[in-house]
Amino acid sequence: MCDGVHIDPSTGKHYILGTFSNIRVRNFPARHPRMVWFLTISDVSIGKHLLKISLGIPTEEQKVIVQRPFESKSPTHRINLINDIQNLGFEKPGDYSVVIEVDDDPLTVTTLTVSN
Repeated sequence: MCDGVHIDPSTGKHYILGTFSNIRVRNFPARHPRMVWFLTISDVSIGKHLLKISLGIPTEEQKVIVQRPFESKSPTHRINLINDIQNLGFEKPGDYSVVIEVDDDPLTVTTLTVSN
């Protein structure tokens, strides 16, 4: 999670700007205006796939935030997926689970702490 990703036009390098793992807000419910979830994945079989990112309090139902197709040209290919998230809502403070899946197989789970 970060504030933005810059791709250098001459080198193709990705520069991740303002990484974070928590958000502070004044009041709840709250909306975060914009954040970017940047993923680099590899070891994905050749073909078309579906990325899904869900968010929620662990004891409650997860909300799908990102659901998008992508393609792998080779298992050794590094795939950069830039996901621009706007106006993400938080009803209450807590440690929100972020679940990242490819083709309904979990890749990782992390947390995003939201507090005031």
